[in-house]
Amino acid sequence: MTSIVYPTTNLANTEQLCLTKGKGIYIYDDQGKEYIEGMSGLWCTSLGYGNEELIEVACEQMRKLTYSHLFGGKTHPAAMALADKLSAMVPIDNAKVFFGNSGSDANDTNIKLVRYYMNAIGKPEKKKIIARERAYHGVTIGAACLTGLPVNHSHFDLPFEALGILRTGSAHFYRDAVPGETETDFSNRRASELEALILDEGPETIAAFIVEPIAGAGGVITPPEGYFAAIAKVLNKYDILLIDDEVICGFGRTGNDFGATSYGFAPDIMTLAKAMSSAYAPISASVISGDFYDALISPSQQAGVLGHGYTYSGHPVSCAIATKVIDIYQRDNLFEQAAQRGQYLQEKLSVFQSHPMVGEVRGKGLIAAVELVADKKTAKAFADSKVGYYCQQACQDLGLIIRTVAGSSIAFCPPLIVTEAQIDEMLEKFTTALEQTQRFAQQNNLLTT
Repeated sequence: MTSIVYPTTNLANTEQLCLTKGKGIYIYDDQGKEYIEGMSGLWCTSLGYGNEELIEVACEQMRKLTYSHLFGGKTHPAAMALADKLSAMVPIDNAKVFFGNSGSDANDTNIKLVRYYMNAIGKPEKKKIIARERAYHGVTIGAACLTGLPVNHSHFDLPFEALGILRTGSAHFYRDAVPGETETDFSNRRASELEALILDEGPETIAAFIVEPIAGAGGVITPPEGYFAAIAKVLNKYDILLIDDEVICGFGRTGNDFGATSYGFAPDIMTLAKAMSSAYAPISASVISGDFYDALISPSQQAGVLGHGYTYSGHPVSCAIATKVIDIYQRDNLFEQAAQRGQYLQEKLSVFQSHPMVGEVRGKGLIAAVELVADKKTAKAFADSKVGYYCQQACQDLGLIIRTVAGSSIAFCPPLIVTEAQIDEMLEKFTTALEQTQRFAQQNNLLTT
């Protein structure tokens, strides 16, 4: 065992798989075994592994300028080019871009910028942010408070109240709908619950509401019919900002440029990371409107600087790579291809809906989940994640990397470059793993039907 403290890992069970190389959608361990990377790493390696164009761009930028920061008026061409490219892409007017290193720190930045902005416009009491149950927005101390998953809260004593973080219900129709409720009914109820929370707290105290278009780590939860329209109506009524966390959904994952496009809503702030660089280098972005940015100028003059920034904000190598990644997306029409391959994936996965251990198949584009249940008729969940993790390991043994999320939901998120033949290969392995998992559940009396 090495000296690493491993992230998001059972620290009593580390170093189970050592990966040494990757090519395309495949990765290889230190024994030479091949795996389909069915999760794009952590929802991020959208162009797969070993892309020579990206490797060359990284080398070229390193030869020109290995590092430069953006503090105190300094800048460099790589950061400016990427910021302008992103500004032209996003559905935000006159967008301005703040660079970070991860989705987590980008959401921490969003918390701070919202607070700064509210002070700047003379609404210092308007600071609270509403997040949803089962959301995932990162693990830095502020972002972890936005996250709505118990495992990311346990033992950390997070300062929810101090940061003014509130919680409302998730968009998970399958789990949270009441009997007889339609998707539209459910969406309207969630909007009514949100409004009740806002009124209870005082609309003058609520600054923002943060959402993922599809909640990834919470179970790949897709919004039901009418959800975002109902939510937006409430937010507009009380002058509350909508923060759109596109860390997983952005850059083609849902078959469009952004999840906001797929679901037809207009964000005030966006969080970008992961596929922005296809994970070839760490980088993130907090995107705000021009009007929002203008409000920050005067207080930054008063203080001397906008007192927020990272050593690696706008790192030139990361920026050069991300710019090239976006060029490839656009040149090769990969968002359109993701929509087509995504439709193929969703159709193939829908077959599993009839499986006796599958409660729901859900997804959009090239992201999906198959939720395993103890009782199909009642949607009863398994008591713990034992069955989900068994399926995950069975897939890995067969040469497929997937990820169990939210207990027993099996998540799929292959690179955007995946072919239909590779989707077939992936699901063939999953079919075998699911059969093995069903036998395991039966043998251990974990099924109630």
